[in-house]
Amino acid sequence: MPVMADPVFFSPDTTLSLGAIAEAVGVSLPSGADPETIFSGAAPLESAGPDDIAYMDNARYGDALSGTRAGLCLVSPRFAARVPSTTVALVLRDPYRAYAGILARLHPDAMRPASLFGSTGIAPGAHVHPQARLEDGVRVDPGAVIGPDAEIGSGTVIGPGAVLGPNVRVGRDCAIGAGVTLIHTLVGNRVIVHPGARIGQDGFGFAMGPGGHLKVPQIGRVIVQDDVEIGANTTIDRGASRDTVIGEGTKIDNLVQIAHNVVIGRHCVIVSGVGISGSTTLEDYVVLGGQVGVVGHLRIGMGAQIAGSSNVNRDVPPGSRWGGTPAKPVRAWFRELTTLARLAERAPAEDSKD
Repeated sequence: MPVMADPVFFSPDTTLSLGAIAEAVGVSLPSGADPETIFSGAAPLESAGPDDIAYMDNARYGDALSGTRAGLCLVSPRFAARVPSTTVALVLRDPYRAYAGILARLHPDAMRPASLFGSTGIAPGAHVHPQARLEDGVRVDPGAVIGPDAEIGSGTVIGPGAVLGPNVRVGRDCAIGAGVTLIHTLVGNRVIVHPGARIGQDGFGFAMGPGGHLKVPQIGRVIVQDDVEIGANTTIDRGASRDTVIGEGTKIDNLVQIAHNVVIGRHCVIVSGVGISGSTTLEDYVVLGGQVGVVGHLRIGMGAQIAGSSNVNRDVPPGSRWGGTPAKPVRAWFRELTTLARLAERAPAEDSKD
């Protein structure tokens, strides 16, 4: 059963009045609502109480909405009539996005990996090379290692056990999680790297031959632009002959593999389990569903979307939606699936055997 945020780990940092919430999400208060009403938490519809904020934008949760005890619900227009009379409804087009903004104000510590040290400075047990350059306001947790000539911007947190190699650059207001390794990497501002990610190691490059496989030196870098988020245990290889690039605002889930020379555009979304082979380019706003595999040296056009578990083995035009193995336009994929299902229904059933 859904539960509220654990008050030990994520106690609300503040309370919010109904009037402040309405102003923040850009809607007017319903008639009779008291703008001074205070809310101190956020919770799912099923477990929310009178002091909590909830949201609703999915028909599956219609019954939960009808029975909610939440004091406030951010709700899309088509479900507004199902909000109980005891709950204030703020009706808006994208309640989930509005809820995310309110939740960030209530729980700012949940927005990025937190420092275990808890204050500005270098914790006992961290090792910062004397030639590293740290701006004021950097936090370095126990066990972290910062190499020579590394540079770290103000407001950045380096988590416990993280390793930043020589000459690595990390911008301002970043969060580098526990156990992360960054080598041969330049990181912009406001970047979040979750625990265990590995960035900048060798790409998988070998000159194959019957006498053995000759290692090809990987002499590029990884460039991570501003406002990128990289999930736990994701790996991003440095370039071989050109840089591996992660574009501004791109969000990468856990357990993703990005190979050498890959260029990912701005504001892409890459879901867990994706593997992108070397020298492939994703243009801006591409979405790859979970467990998508992309072969090397392809181009996926701007705004294209690939359905989960698909295999992409040729270029994808901009703005298209593809799926399947091998991936193809979704209408062709759906026709293929429907045809196969009909053929299977017509096929004679095999005699059952004991």
